[in-house]
Amino acid sequence: MTAITTYQWKCEPKAEALVLKLLEDACKRNPAIAQLQDDLYKQTSTRLFDWLDHVSIVNSAHFESELTSAGYVSEAATASYRIFHHPGAQLPRVVLYDKNEGMTGIAVTVESIADYLMVRGMSGLIEGTLLSEFRRCAVSTEGGVTLSVVERRFSHTMEPIHHDAQYVERYLHSIELWKSRPRDLVDEDEAMTHTLALASRIIELVGEDLAAWIVLQCERDYWQAKNTAGQLQKNRQDRLGMGWANHDHHTFRSSRRHFSQLVRLFEMMGFFCRERYYAGKEAGWGAQIMEHRNTRLILFLDVDLNSEELEIDYRYQTLPESEKLSTVGLWCALHGDSILKGGMHHLEAQFMFDELTRDLADKGIGMMEPFSSFTYLRQAFTKGEMWPVDSRRIDNLLKKGQITAEQAEKFRTKGALGSHLENLQRREGYKGFNQKNVSYIIQKTDPRL
Repeated sequence: MTAITTYQWKCEPKAEALVLKLLEDACKRNPAIAQLQDDLYKQTSTRLFDWLDHVSIVNSAHFESELTSAGYVSEAATASYRIFHHPGAQLPRVVLYDKNEGMTGIAVTVESIADYLMVRGMSGLIEGTLLSEFRRCAVSTEGGVTLSVVERRFSHTMEPIHHDAQYVERYLHSIELWKSRPRDLVDEDEAMTHTLALASRIIELVGEDLAAWIVLQCERDYWQAKNTAGQLQKNRQDRLGMGWANHDHHTFRSSRRHFSQLVRLFEMMGFFCRERYYAGKEAGWGAQIMEHRNTRLILFLDVDLNSEELEIDYRYQTLPESEKLSTVGLWCALHGDSILKGGMHHLEAQFMFDELTRDLADKGIGMMEPFSSFTYLRQAFTKGEMWPVDSRRIDNLLKKGQITAEQAEKFRTKGALGSHLENLQRREGYKGFNQKNVSYIIQKTDPRL
């Protein structure tokens, strides 16, 4: 598989080791942090490191030298601290406080601070407007180290954000608008036009950053409603009050007809195009990775591609419909585009790979064969569920000669492969994807198999 742009992500073991050392020290000094780490491992098959929003430490010249030599760079500064991030890695931010003014601690990201407090039998002062860009609550201070839980929808600030009384109403109204939109119109062109117009309206209500967060929150809910593995794992994480704050990326499948509109939709909300993948002439598939500028949201957009389309910028050109459907195109033809009726093909979140495989197996959820098995990146899909298929879609495909009579009968009686949860384990701050073997797993999810 070929990455069409120049993005070449590297492992950053030195930077990860530096943050792991800070976390290890925090666990030793504050038992509440060590307990949370143990709970997450045993009850959710995750590691505490992958839930970190940021770590804080009182600065020293020696530590700052270590931080910068590991690739961290200064991002912002206030009167009492500076914020550092690593531009080439997927790692938490580091906050360096001035001497005598700072605090040492870790901040863990959750979907809802109130849920975290409730299920763990805690109470605390939640700073920041309900549902705002950044909120926090200090839940334990011991040994000179503070454990905080935070909600971060977007913004890189470290200070809680406050809004007027209408903010929450606009937020909830936007969620209702997106969740109640027509996904299953007979005319999919009309449905896509309506979706783009609705996105514009929500952007007017709450701005593009919050619109991006709301849309992906709603799309996770829609995907989860149809995915048993997602429901089971979300329940495990909700028992500790964490939610889906460990999400890594959201994957949407698209028909060729609507792919450029799908890219436009997410560009409207502040996403930019990162790598483009092309699987090669045999696979008939390509993808555009998109990243949001001000949130930690990542998208993987899949579409059927022909070999001669390698050289064109298929993000912005309407691709002509093809007589032959490859894996992604057939999935969309059977279920609907992901942004419409189909919903996301999969949600990928960060886990302890072997532990999640074992723990979900105990609950009756199996894994497909891994398609990444590196020290720095491990990936596998849960076995997909069979979804019923609308007979009108089957008849249309049969009429066009895009499926055989035998395949049509199979889809009518047994349904077709639907969605997955993806088991992902990252190490050494590696931010990229497996360019070579993604094509293999895509072919394994072809509804005709």
